[in-house]
Amino acid sequence: MTLPPFLGNDSPSDAWTDLVNAVPTIAALARICGQRLGVDEIPAEELSLSEEAEAILFTARGRGLIEIKGTNKEFESPQRLLAVYVELENDSHLMFRSRTEPEITIRFLDGFRELCRAGLVLHQCAAEFSLTRSGFQVAREVDETTIAESLELGIPV
Repeated sequence: MTLPPFLGNDSPSDAWTDLVNAVPTIAALARICGQRLGVDEIPAEELSLSEEAEAILFTARGRGLIEIKGTNKEFESPQRLLAVYVELENDSHLMFRSRTEPEITIRFLDGFRELCRAGLVLHQCAAEFSLTRSGFQVAREVDETTIAESLELGIPV
């Protein structure tokens, strides 16, 4: 006897909770990271990363910890979007989110997706990710002067 595949929660309330907590998007990002496991590294000269992706890498170069967070409790819709948070130290993060310009938040989320596709980020648990060994190496090579404008968009939290 074989078991049917697990397709997630079956009840409508569980599905709604998953959607509110951004489970489908976070799971998709985790899947991209997982697809890169066991695949040869992309040579540094072939990497083509956006300024936002490089800003995330540069910010994460110390601890290597990144989280994707969103909230449904904010009044303004741009503040409810998923955003990239990079841990600087315990209880200190840099949030790449614009409270007024959704495009900025989306550009950084897309930059994070680029890092997943390049194999520079590994999914850890729930909404938490980390740099891979290659991610740390590439992060140390990012030239801060070329991403200064993007770094200024980060908000300490």
